[in-house]
Amino acid sequence: MTEPVVSMKNISYSYESKKVLDHVNFEVPQGSFMGLVGPNGGGKTTLIKLILGLIKPDEGSIAIFNDSINPRKDRNKIGFVSQKANSFNKGFPATVFEVVSSGLTAKIGYFKFLNKTYKAKILEAIDQVGMLAFAYENIGNLSGGQQQRIFIARALVSDPELIILDEPTVGIDYENVKRFYELLHRLNKEQNKTLLLVTHDTGTMTEYATDIVCLNKELHFHGNPEEYTSLTEKDFSQFYGHPVNLVSHNH
Repeated sequence: MTEPVVSMKNISYSYESKKVLDHVNFEVPQGSFMGLVGPNGGGKTTLIKLILGLIKPDEGSIAIFNDSINPRKDRNKIGFVSQKANSFNKGFPATVFEVVSSGLTAKIGYFKFLNKTYKAKILEAIDQVGMLAFAYENIGNLSGGQQQRIFIARALVSDPELIILDEPTVGIDYENVKRFYELLHRLNKEQNKTLLLVTHDTGTMTEYATDIVCLNKELHFHGNPEEYTSLTEKDFSQFYGHPVNLVSHNH
Protein backbone atom coordinates (compact mmCIF):
# COMPACT_ATOMS: atom_id res chain seq x y z
CA MET A 1 0.00 0.00 0.00
CA THR A 2 1.44 3.39 -1.02
CA GLU A 3 1.96 6.15 1.51
CA PRO A 4 -0.46 9.10 1.35
CA VAL A 5 0.82 12.28 -0.28
CA VAL A 6 -0.66 14.34 2.56
CA SER A 7 -1.40 13.12 6.07
CA MET A 8 -2.93 15.31 8.79
CA LYS A 9 -3.40 13.97 12.31
CA ASN A 10 -5.62 15.70 14.88
CA ILE A 11 -5.17 19.11 13.25
CA SER A 12 -6.74 22.11 14.97
CA TYR A 13 -6.41 25.76 14.00
CA SER A 14 -7.98 28.99 15.25
CA TYR A 15 -8.02 32.57 14.05
CA GLU A 16 -7.78 34.48 17.34
CA SER A 17 -10.57 32.87 19.41
CA LYS A 18 -12.51 31.33 16.48
CA LYS A 19 -11.72 27.67 15.84
CA VAL A 20 -11.93 26.84 12.10
CA LEU A 21 -10.45 23.32 12.19
CA ASP A 22 -11.18 20.98 15.07
CA HIS A 23 -9.11 17.77 15.37
CA VAL A 24 -9.18 16.97 11.67
CA ASN A 25 -7.72 13.68 10.48
CA PHE A 26 -7.19 13.87 6.74
CA GLU A 27 -5.25 12.00 4.06
CA VAL A 28 -4.77 12.49 0.32
CA PRO A 29 -3.96 9.10 -1.25
CA GLN A 30 -1.21 9.02 -3.85
CA GLY A 31 -2.62 9.09 -7.38
CA SER A 32 -6.07 10.24 -6.25
CA PHE A 33 -8.24 13.04 -7.65
CA MET A 34 -9.78 14.40 -4.47
CA GLY A 35 -12.59 16.93 -4.36
CA LEU A 36 -12.75 19.04 -1.18
CA VAL A 37 -16.20 20.54 -0.56
CA GLY A 38 -17.98 22.32 2.26
CA PRO A 39 -19.57 25.64 3.19
CA ASN A 40 -17.84 29.00 3.04
CA GLY A 41 -15.91 29.48 6.27
CA GLY A 42 -15.74 25.73 6.82
CA GLY A 43 -11.93 25.61 6.88
CA LYS A 44 -11.08 24.57 3.29
CA THR A 45 -8.74 27.51 2.63
CA THR A 46 -7.10 27.08 6.03
CA LEU A 47 -6.47 23.42 5.30
CA ILE A 48 -4.80 24.35 1.99
CA LYS A 49 -2.62 26.96 3.72
CA LEU A 50 -1.51 24.31 6.20
CA ILE A 51 -0.53 21.91 3.40
CA LEU A 52 1.39 24.67 1.63
CA GLY A 53 3.24 25.50 4.86
CA LEU A 54 1.92 29.08 4.94
CA ILE A 55 0.63 28.62 8.48
CA LYS A 56 1.29 26.11 11.27
CA PRO A 57 -1.37 24.14 13.16
CA ASP A 58 -2.19 24.92 16.77
CA GLU A 59 -2.40 21.19 17.44
CA GLY A 60 -1.59 18.01 15.56
CA SER A 61 0.94 17.04 12.90
CA ILE A 62 1.22 17.25 9.12
CA ALA A 63 3.29 14.98 6.90
CA ILE A 64 3.84 15.73 3.22
CA PHE A 65 5.31 12.93 1.09
CA ASN A 66 5.76 10.86 4.25
CA ASP A 67 7.88 13.52 5.95
CA SER A 68 7.23 16.44 8.27
CA ILE A 69 6.33 19.46 6.16
CA ASN A 70 9.25 21.59 5.06
CA PRO A 71 8.06 24.36 2.72
CA ARG A 72 11.55 25.08 1.41
CA LYS A 73 12.28 21.43 0.62
CA ASP A 74 8.82 20.40 -0.56
CA ARG A 75 7.69 23.45 -2.56
CA ASN A 76 8.89 21.98 -5.88
CA LYS A 77 6.75 18.91 -5.23
CA ILE A 78 3.52 20.92 -4.93
CA GLY A 79 1.85 22.92 -7.70
CA PHE A 80 -0.85 25.44 -6.80
CA VAL A 81 -3.60 26.91 -8.99
CA SER A 82 -5.90 29.58 -7.55
CA GLN A 83 -8.95 31.52 -8.74
CA LYS A 84 -6.91 33.39 -11.37
CA ALA A 85 -9.50 33.38 -14.15
CA ASN A 86 -11.94 35.44 -12.10
CA SER A 87 -9.49 38.14 -11.01
CA PHE A 88 -6.55 38.15 -13.43
CA ASN A 89 -5.58 41.55 -14.81
CA LYS A 90 -6.17 41.27 -18.55
CA GLY A 91 -3.78 44.16 -19.14
CA PHE A 92 -0.85 42.28 -17.58
CA PRO A 93 1.99 42.50 -20.15
CA ALA A 94 3.21 38.90 -20.26
CA THR A 95 3.08 36.12 -22.81
CA VAL A 96 1.86 32.61 -22.08
CA PHE A 97 5.48 31.41 -22.24
CA GLU A 98 6.57 34.01 -19.67
CA VAL A 99 3.75 33.16 -17.26
CA VAL A 100 4.50 29.44 -17.42
CA SER A 101 8.25 30.07 -17.04
CA SER A 102 7.55 31.77 -13.69
CA GLY A 103 6.62 28.32 -12.38
CA LEU A 104 10.34 27.46 -12.46
CA THR A 105 11.36 30.32 -10.17
CA ALA A 106 11.50 28.12 -7.06
CA LYS A 107 13.78 25.70 -8.90
CA ILE A 108 16.16 28.02 -10.76
CA GLY A 109 15.77 31.34 -8.88
CA TYR A 110 14.91 34.83 -10.09
CA PHE A 111 16.51 36.44 -13.15
CA LYS A 112 18.20 33.22 -14.23
CA PHE A 113 18.88 32.45 -17.87
CA LEU A 114 16.54 29.85 -19.36
CA ASN A 115 18.66 27.28 -21.15
CA LYS A 116 17.36 24.96 -23.89
CA THR A 117 16.32 22.32 -21.38
CA TYR A 118 14.13 24.72 -19.38
CA LYS A 119 12.65 26.25 -22.53
CA ALA A 120 11.73 22.77 -23.73
CA LYS A 121 10.09 22.00 -20.36
CA ILE A 122 8.04 25.20 -20.60
CA LEU A 123 6.80 24.39 -24.09
CA GLU A 124 6.08 20.81 -23.05
CA ALA A 125 3.93 22.02 -20.14
CA ILE A 126 2.02 24.37 -22.44
CA ASP A 127 1.52 21.52 -24.90
CA GLN A 128 0.23 19.24 -22.13
CA VAL A 129 -2.70 21.59 -21.56
CA GLY A 130 -3.42 21.92 -25.28
CA MET A 131 -2.29 25.55 -25.60
CA LEU A 132 0.95 25.30 -27.59
CA ALA A 133 -0.48 27.42 -30.42
CA PHE A 134 -0.83 30.29 -27.93
CA ALA A 135 2.66 30.04 -26.42
CA TYR A 136 3.69 33.57 -27.45
CA GLU A 137 0.25 35.17 -27.17
CA ASN A 138 -0.33 37.81 -24.50
CA ILE A 139 -2.14 36.00 -21.69
CA GLY A 140 -4.58 38.90 -21.32
CA ASN A 141 -5.99 38.08 -24.77
CA LEU A 142 -7.13 34.62 -23.69
CA SER A 143 -10.51 33.60 -22.31
CA GLY A 144 -10.93 32.66 -18.65
CA GLY A 145 -10.94 28.96 -19.49
CA GLN A 146 -7.78 29.31 -21.59
CA GLN A 147 -6.06 31.29 -18.85
CA GLN A 148 -6.77 28.58 -16.32
CA ARG A 149 -5.16 26.03 -18.64
CA ILE A 150 -2.08 28.24 -18.65
CA PHE A 151 -2.01 28.35 -14.84
CA ILE A 152 -2.23 24.56 -14.86
CA ALA A 153 0.80 24.55 -17.18
CA ARG A 154 2.58 26.91 -14.78
CA ALA A 155 1.95 24.41 -11.98
CA LEU A 156 3.05 21.48 -14.18
CA VAL A 157 6.34 22.93 -15.38
CA SER A 158 8.20 22.08 -12.15
CA ASP A 159 6.90 18.48 -12.41
CA PRO A 160 5.07 18.44 -9.04
CA GLU A 161 3.78 15.29 -7.42
CA LEU A 162 0.72 17.07 -5.99
CA ILE A 163 -1.37 19.81 -7.62
CA ILE A 164 -3.74 21.83 -5.42
CA LEU A 165 -6.51 23.79 -7.14
CA ASP A 166 -8.56 26.35 -5.21
CA GLU A 167 -11.92 27.04 -6.91
CA PRO A 168 -10.26 27.16 -10.36
CA THR A 169 -13.53 27.22 -12.34
CA VAL A 170 -14.98 30.41 -10.83
CA GLY A 171 -16.11 32.69 -13.66
CA ILE A 172 -15.76 30.04 -16.39
CA ASP A 173 -18.75 28.99 -18.53
CA TYR A 174 -20.06 25.43 -18.39
CA GLU A 175 -18.51 24.18 -21.65
CA ASN A 176 -15.05 25.36 -20.61
CA VAL A 177 -15.56 23.94 -17.12
CA LYS A 178 -16.23 20.55 -18.73
CA ARG A 179 -13.03 20.80 -20.81
CA PHE A 180 -11.12 21.89 -17.71
CA TYR A 181 -12.23 18.82 -15.76
CA GLU A 182 -11.36 16.57 -18.70
CA LEU A 183 -7.84 18.05 -18.64
CA LEU A 184 -7.55 17.34 -14.92
CA HIS A 185 -8.82 13.81 -15.50
CA ARG A 186 -6.08 13.19 -18.09
CA LEU A 187 -3.38 14.57 -15.78
CA ASN A 188 -4.60 12.27 -13.03
CA LYS A 189 -4.97 9.11 -15.11
CA GLU A 190 -2.25 9.47 -17.75
CA GLN A 191 0.45 11.23 -15.70
CA ASN A 192 -0.54 9.88 -12.30
CA LYS A 193 -0.67 13.37 -10.81
CA THR A 194 -2.31 13.57 -7.41
CA LEU A 195 -4.94 16.33 -7.45
CA LEU A 196 -6.66 18.14 -4.57
CA LEU A 197 -9.50 20.30 -5.86
CA VAL A 198 -11.39 22.78 -3.68
CA THR A 199 -14.75 23.41 -5.31
CA HIS A 200 -18.45 24.16 -4.91
CA ASP A 201 -19.19 22.56 -8.29
CA THR A 202 -20.17 19.18 -6.89
CA GLY A 203 -22.32 18.30 -9.92
CA THR A 204 -19.41 18.19 -12.38
CA MET A 205 -16.77 17.18 -9.86
CA THR A 206 -18.42 13.85 -9.04
CA GLU A 207 -17.99 12.72 -12.66
CA TYR A 208 -14.19 12.85 -12.40
CA ALA A 209 -13.06 12.66 -8.76
CA THR A 210 -11.87 9.43 -7.16
CA ASP A 211 -12.40 10.68 -3.58
CA ILE A 212 -14.62 13.36 -2.03
CA VAL A 213 -14.16 15.04 1.34
CA CYS A 214 -16.68 17.32 3.05
CA LEU A 215 -15.17 19.71 5.58
CA ASN A 216 -16.95 22.04 7.97
CA LYS A 217 -14.57 22.63 10.87
CA GLU A 218 -14.59 18.87 11.32
CA LEU A 219 -14.27 16.18 8.66
CA HIS A 220 -17.86 15.07 8.01
CA PHE A 221 -17.45 12.77 5.01
CA HIS A 222 -14.69 10.97 3.11
CA GLY A 223 -15.69 8.50 0.42
CA ASN A 224 -16.03 7.83 -3.29
CA PRO A 225 -18.37 9.71 -5.67
CA GLU A 226 -20.99 6.94 -5.57
CA GLU A 227 -21.20 7.17 -1.78
CA TYR A 228 -21.29 10.97 -1.95
CA THR A 229 -24.14 11.12 -4.48
CA SER A 230 -26.17 8.68 -2.37
CA LEU A 231 -26.20 11.12 0.57
CA THR A 232 -29.56 12.68 1.49
CA GLU A 233 -30.58 16.27 2.08
CA LYS A 234 -30.62 15.43 5.78
CA ASP A 235 -26.97 14.31 5.56
CA PHE A 236 -25.93 17.52 3.81
CA SER A 237 -27.89 19.67 6.24
CA GLN A 238 -25.99 18.01 9.07
CA PHE A 239 -22.61 18.52 7.32
CA TYR A 240 -23.27 22.16 6.41
CA GLY A 241 -25.02 23.13 9.63
CA HIS A 242 -28.11 24.46 7.84
CA PRO A 243 -30.82 23.15 5.46
CA VAL A 244 -29.44 22.30 2.01
CA ASN A 245 -31.49 21.83 -1.17
CA LEU A 246 -29.83 19.42 -3.58
CA VAL A 247 -29.73 20.59 -7.20
CA SER A 248 -29.37 18.16 -10.08
CA HIS A 249 -26.87 19.08 -12.82
CA ASN A 250 -28.40 17.66 -15.99
CA HIS A 251 -26.62 19.55 -18.78
